[in-house]
Amino acid sequence: MSAERLEELAANLADVRKRIEAACRAAGRGVDEVALVAVTKTFPASDVRLLAELGLTDVAENRDQEARPKAAECEGLPLSWHFVGQLQTNKARSVAAYADVVESVDRPRLADALSAAAVRAGRTLRCLVQVSLDEEEGRGGAAPASVPELAGRIAAAEGLTLGGVMAVAPLGDDPAEAFARLAAVANEVRALYPDATMVSAGMSGDLEQAIACGATHVRVGTALLGGRRAIVR
Repeated sequence: MSAERLEELAANLADVRKRIEAACRAAGRGVDEVALVAVTKTFPASDVRLLAELGLTDVAENRDQEARPKAAECEGLPLSWHFVGQLQTNKARSVAAYADVVESVDRPRLADALSAAAVRAGRTLRCLVQVSLDEEEGRGGAAPASVPELAGRIAAAEGLTLGGVMAVAPLGDDPAEAFARLAAVANEVRALYPDATMVSAGMSGDLEQAIACGATHVRVGTALLGGRRAIVR
């Protein structure tokens, strides 16, 4: 089964890379400007190992209780672990132990908790400010007007580095318009913090629009791994 799964993942990866290449050409950008992050939530650690075998280096999870054991199972692989889900402050210590990038920082208290946890663990976490592109509660994200202040909080925090911004296109909205709004926020952050160049945006259904608007990282799950399923270890 692992050989069959490897073949399936390789074919999916080739298709996704072709989409990224085409989107970069259309946007007049180099393909090396966009990194692919595999969203592996609900898939087993064996899939992560196969993706690493295929040369993928960035993987993302959105739930600590799933990500922590999966990262432990894949210890030693040349992977960068991204945490992309809403994060409670009481989970900061756990996430800081394995995550390399926390993309969903949306409030000062969380930045402070991650800073304390990173210092305690002797690690440095790259953090992105999650930007809310709609008014819907429960999806996380900082209001665009509050992003520069939160970015400054992260940039000044011990144990953290400011990577840039992240967002999810609102359901039912034109993703191109949403990502254009994110690009404006990203430009504002970069004007203040020139090293904060990451723009994490775009998923399986809208990666082309995200790349057209300047995304540097696209988070792809379904198009790469298939439909979500229960974890089998």
